[in-house]
Amino acid sequence: MRQVVFQAMRGAAVAVSLWGCVAVASAQDTAPRHGIAMYGEPALPPDFVSLPYANPDAPKGGKIIFGESGGFDSLNPFIVNGIAPSGITGYTVETLMGRSIDEPFTLYGLLAESIRTDEARNWVEFTINSAARFSDGSPVTVEDVVWSFETLGTLGQPRYATAWKKIAKTEVTGERSVKFTFNTADRELPLILGLRPVLKKAQWEGKDFTASTLDPVIGSGPYVVDSVDPGKSIAYKRNPDWWGKDLPFNRGLYNLDEVRFEYFGDAGVVFEAFKAGDITSWRETNPVKWEQNYNFPAVTEGKVIKEVIPHRRPSGIEGFVFNTRKPMFADWRVREALTYAFNFELVNKTLNGGIPPRITSYFGNSTLGMQAGAPAQARVAELLEPFKAGLLPGAIEGYTLPASDGTEPNRKNVRAATKLLEAAGWTVTDGVLQNAAGEPFSFEILITNGADDIINAATIYVEALKRLGIDARVTTVDSAQYKERTTNYDFDMTHYVRSLSLSPGNEQTLYWGAAGITEPGSRNWMGMNSPAAEALIAGMLAAADPAEFDAHVEALDRVLTSGRYVIPIWYSDVSRLAYAKGLRHPDRLPIYGDWPGWQPDVWWYEE
Repeated sequence: MRQVVFQAMRGAAVAVSLWGCVAVASAQDTAPRHGIAMYGEPALPPDFVSLPYANPDAPKGGKIIFGESGGFDSLNPFIVNGIAPSGITGYTVETLMGRSIDEPFTLYGLLAESIRTDEARNWVEFTINSAARFSDGSPVTVEDVVWSFETLGTLGQPRYATAWKKIAKTEVTGERSVKFTFNTADRELPLILGLRPVLKKAQWEGKDFTASTLDPVIGSGPYVVDSVDPGKSIAYKRNPDWWGKDLPFNRGLYNLDEVRFEYFGDAGVVFEAFKAGDITSWRETNPVKWEQNYNFPAVTEGKVIKEVIPHRRPSGIEGFVFNTRKPMFADWRVREALTYAFNFELVNKTLNGGIPPRITSYFGNSTLGMQAGAPAQARVAELLEPFKAGLLPGAIEGYTLPASDGTEPNRKNVRAATKLLEAAGWTVTDGVLQNAAGEPFSFEILITNGADDIINAATIYVEALKRLGIDARVTTVDSAQYKERTTNYDFDMTHYVRSLSLSPGNEQTLYWGAAGITEPGSRNWMGMNSPAAEALIAGMLAAADPAEFDAHVEALDRVLTSGRYVIPIWYSDVSRLAYAKGLRHPDRLPIYGDWPGWQPDVWWYEE
């Protein structure tokens, strides 16, 4: 047996050695397992038949057509360059393990038939299923896994780099097994690596992995790319020879013969296409439109079904994010003032009939989130205490978003905003808010074309800011320009969405880590630099106890929310789906509800 060792040298180049030997198992090694949970044991036994929210007897056939606004210009979704179409990763490329969306964070075998790790999770070993094949019929090998992890970690999108830097050594321990040893305490790493895409190394020989391409990636997933009209549409065809169709994890999944995405100029056009029957599934985010705009013939004739899907996942964060790299937004008092000026109650009533609740914190709507206005208690307070001097008001003693009386003048909040701006050195002269140098307070709100509700919310906000003497303007751009500008943090304020799960982990570093201040392509759009957040994320990743993990997440939630980085808007505590009559799904819903991995993965078509 040959053993290959890749040793990361201080995060720089990777040294490779080859020699003949037999890997010797440590007495502390655990036995191979069929699955792994972040905490405790997987809910499903080794002999499970299918995921609990899937129908193993679902018929095969039919298709589903989604509509998207914008476009795409690349079929490589793993790099910074280009815009990839929806679905290409999940449908054509597989990972070593698959996630059950009926558990907070549990994985079961896919390309890997088993997983091993020690109690401290200092390392992880995967054994590849001997039947695993790419769509061209070639076997998935350990070499493909090692190459994929290194390539994604060094040349791929920034989200892959964090975990790669924590790998101290990679060993090929058998013909079908590979072991990763870590240099950092991070209990989530075995799960993160289990969800890394596995690509075919041979496809990329002699090619630039970082360059955009319209050649489909060769994967091992349930679908292959069937047809592409760049920027306009992409169709995925179910692979009848898919190697993994009989795995327990996949029984009842990927039942539709075709999954298609059609691209349009804006969301309004997409909805008209849905009404016309050109697309067959639509998620409605506006509750007023849900009540008022679904009286078209296909609904009244029963050809389109309306359904409300509940969920139990965190609210996440959505709203208008400040780019704190800009001097005018560096002062938290300015951000607080502009949050006071945002008349959420009026905006929500105008656009949504006042129906959806407001986001109160990043992990709101879950047991992980802070309670608005409540001081930190017990272990959470202990975790925050060492950083007390650098925390903003509200992190420890409690923070609540300012609420208005819902009237357009919003006088009380405008007065509060004015005092905060004055304290930060901004005063009104001849109706214009200026700093000590006489420079006016002026900024741009960047939004993608077609995001009508967000554009309308921003427009109302711009009018409100005039009362403070602030010159704000809304600029709309196409999806390509938006990606380019946000990748390079070339904006003052923009629309911001980050969905969060019940099992936050390494992605939090990408969202809020200090590297994103200057490194392009991260998700730290606000440019926050918080030692407290960095430490809490590290502690969260090392926590071996669920209570300790929860305390770290709540403490992080407090740092983020009190940081005033985002002006939160509303969230939906349900999903509103409208879809063609023939599309079906199981009655049993997972805890995450309408989440990636549910529609269309467990859906089928039946006349």
